[in-house]
Amino acid sequence: MIDVKHSVFHLHTAWWSCLLRVTKNGLLELVHFGAPVSEKDVDALAVKPGLGWGSSILLDEKDPASCADALPLAWSGSGRGDYRESPIELEDENGPLPAAFRYVKHKIHKGSVLTRFLPQAQNGEETLEFILEQPENHLRLKLYFSVFPTVLTRRAVLENSGESPVYIRKMMSWSIDLPGRYQMTTFDGGWIKEMQKHTVPVEESRVVNESVTGFSSHRHNPGFLLAEPQTTEEHGTVYGFNLIYSGNHYAGVQRSLQGLNRVMQGISPVNFRWEVQPGGFFETPEGVLAWSGNGFSGLSLRMHDFITEHIIPEFWQKRPRPVLYNSWEGCMFNFNERRLLGLAKKAKKLGCELFVLDDGWFGARKNDTAGLGDYNVNKKKLPHGLKGLAKKINHLGMEFGLWFEPEAVNPQSHLYSLHPNWILKDNLPPLTGRHELLLDLTKPEVRDYIVDAVSAILDDTNITYVKWDMNRHSTALGAKAHAYILGLYDVLRRIFVPRPQVLLETCSSGGNRFDLGMLTFSPQIWCSDDTDPIERLEIQNSLSYLYPQSTMGAHVSAAPHAQTLRNTPLTTRGNVSFFGVLGYELDLDHLLPVEEKEIAAQIEYYKAHRETFQFGAFRRLVAEEGIGWQVSDAGLHMAGLFHKLVPAAPGYERLRLRGLKPETEYHVESRPQNLRIGPFGGLLKHVAPVDINPNGAVLRTVDHRATMPDAKEDFTATGSALMAGWMLPPRFSGTGYDKNQRSQGDFGSTVYEIREKT
Repeated sequence: MIDVKHSVFHLHTAWWSCLLRVTKNGLLELVHFGAPVSEKDVDALAVKPGLGWGSSILLDEKDPASCADALPLAWSGSGRGDYRESPIELEDENGPLPAAFRYVKHKIHKGSVLTRFLPQAQNGEETLEFILEQPENHLRLKLYFSVFPTVLTRRAVLENSGESPVYIRKMMSWSIDLPGRYQMTTFDGGWIKEMQKHTVPVEESRVVNESVTGFSSHRHNPGFLLAEPQTTEEHGTVYGFNLIYSGNHYAGVQRSLQGLNRVMQGISPVNFRWEVQPGGFFETPEGVLAWSGNGFSGLSLRMHDFITEHIIPEFWQKRPRPVLYNSWEGCMFNFNERRLLGLAKKAKKLGCELFVLDDGWFGARKNDTAGLGDYNVNKKKLPHGLKGLAKKINHLGMEFGLWFEPEAVNPQSHLYSLHPNWILKDNLPPLTGRHELLLDLTKPEVRDYIVDAVSAILDDTNITYVKWDMNRHSTALGAKAHAYILGLYDVLRRIFVPRPQVLLETCSSGGNRFDLGMLTFSPQIWCSDDTDPIERLEIQNSLSYLYPQSTMGAHVSAAPHAQTLRNTPLTTRGNVSFFGVLGYELDLDHLLPVEEKEIAAQIEYYKAHRETFQFGAFRRLVAEEGIGWQVSDAGLHMAGLFHKLVPAAPGYERLRLRGLKPETEYHVESRPQNLRIGPFGGLLKHVAPVDINPNGAVLRTVDHRATMPDAKEDFTATGSALMAGWMLPPRFSGTGYDKNQRSQGDFGSTVYEIREKT
């Protein structure tokens, strides 16, 4: 809701408030953003500058409170006495221009005011539009504040009504000044090492979170947090920010002498120079701002609700995602129709619902050096084409999905030989990455080619899922990089908006484009090319701060894992993937009987609890050891406890749940798990009635088919007891095997079902 009275603007919901007012000098003062308050509290919440600070510049010589440099603002400029970082930098043919926009008027719109070219959040409640002008340069700035139940979104539009062009060197989506002391948490990394959490204090030197790879990037996810130093999962003040954008991004945070923290976010200004012609305009991506007084988990729940209700394509909101089998790690480029159908039959028998053919189905694609850009089916591999393969897959009772990498081209391709001028380039020789060049999506003819080629395959073949990959960084700079992203959005919009039933999963060498911009088109994103579940614990845990688990593609792969050589239990591989969108990506021809049985049991269990796993309220549990997750949906709660290395002589361990009704009774049951015989090795000699060779054929045969039960829990307790922490069965402590003991070894885990008794 938006209330306006005497130049005071109150944007508010049940979860948060934002108080703004226009100063006598036409500035937008940010009085408050955070906990729900009343517009009557403006005077109590506003700063009181007194006589100001020494050498500061005053906008009104008679008013010591007119120092722009000491006010908490919702937007600022440059050249008029505010020496903090400016959210906007302009120039004309003569050089830099001051940015001194002043309030002229405002409008209130029902719902959202639509962007022209960029994706944005859907179904906002109301939007407050501020119109600011700089008449000396014939410039108008529009600032949009859109109200959603759990978040505030903001964006800016610059209009040029003059007779000569203006150049934008920097223009943020939003800027705010927050009082207090905070720590900034960012999520950084690289390929197969995405979303590593880092926290630093915000001080007088600027802290920056930025990507200049052309995309939102593995290196620095655009989402970040600001929290008071003692904030925990359940208690304390935390702000969350993100950007509905998939290109180069920038966020800066800096504390002033007065204790105001200037925070801003938008397109990276590195090498950026965008021309706004007379009569033209420039719009920024939409930024997302959220607040919680209930710690990090409270903030995550608000971000998750916003994404689920207002970012994910409407067709896929709360629609269960299928359990898929992807062919890549099982056979890579080495396949034919017979091999694929054999894998599909086995996947169907195990319980998979969707078969995905990954790379290698087109052109001269024997490896990653050739074929990208071509869409002719390789008839040596698929003599009946994609349509024939899809029909046979459908006949098995499975859906069919397909991998594309439409933004790239190999120099060794038919497309490149016909259109070498279609590649993205500057005045220097182009550089390849993974033997690829990028197509120039700023060109309409290139976008048309991609749209027509992909659309033709989707319309000719019964495809219900698309994996859209992109396996290299961009070398485009500044404005060119932004124009590329606008072209990408145009392509995605034209292909998938008319085909909402196609489940799009985007990927860019894993999590190189895990951002809100892509999520407006794709309900899920491939988290990482690292499918080691122990690495995925960190990646998925970090993603959960900002993104719901329904957006995370999470596959079970073979061990030892290709990325780490780590050997992990199949049970843990499944348990970690449960807390995302479950899939399998391994050679099914090489499964042992015990592995087939375990995978079938995993899929059956996941399907039984799928909607809770995918759409339940997600919480990170404070585990005494390891990592704990919980998802909750009405009276059903699913919890997972994951360990890394086993210590010698481990002590007692408890698991604390959250969000339960204290007086209500719950039935707790652990997912049945069995232990492989083989990992016990020579220890079996101590308990077996005969001498067993730990490396012999007998043990190998037994290991392939027989298992031993792991500790099973089945009891009833009140919510208050479960939130206080129930005592778990003991872990292995060097004293032998017992069926009531957790003898999981390194990288063990357990999943629990906690159901409210009625």
